[in-house]
Amino acid sequence: MEQFHFDPQTYLAMVLADVPFYEEVQDQVAAATAGLAARCVLDLGAGTGETSRRVLALHPTAALVALDESPQMLGHARHHLPDANLLVGRLEEPLPTGPFDLVISALAVHHLDGPGKADLFHRIAAAIPAGGRFVLADVIVPEDPQNAVTPVNGVYDKPSRLPDQLAWLHHAGFEPAVTWQRDDLAVITADRH
Repeated sequence: MEQFHFDPQTYLAMVLADVPFYEEVQDQVAAATAGLAARCVLDLGAGTGETSRRVLALHPTAALVALDESPQMLGHARHHLPDANLLVGRLEEPLPTGPFDLVISALAVHHLDGPGKADLFHRIAAAIPAGGRFVLADVIVPEDPQNAVTPVNGVYDKPSRLPDQLAWLHHAGFEPAVTWQRDDLAVITADRH
């Protein structure tokens, strides 16, 4: 699957212009990790490291592994995450070796189609021990089409319905719950028990 690569120098301005509530989404991801004893965190689709930075602010002693397909984006993240293990890789490929107490992903998984998401959720579940959590923040297909406010192009962007994603997470062995939703954006926590 070919992907579009963002320019790390202009990414933040672009995402702030295109993604309504971007700052709130990031805050909600970090909030969804509160209270979890995270020793090792995996960020999938880490980009410039914005999500990782916010999560590590709550888990300052956690080791971070950040995965992104763009070496340029990870190079930008390196300035803010000097101690992180930054890996170039794609969501469709085998995940880094865990276990991870916490896996996070913001605005990346919607690049996979439905079967790709379901497969990824199974691989994430295999990397998280009991008591761990996956926090997913992403673009969804809203129930009301008028709530589709985030630009998607249909080639690189393949959002899915929220009920489908919850079912795929449950089937993968998670107990998922929607912790925040606004228009076509949602944050889901998925716990492993």
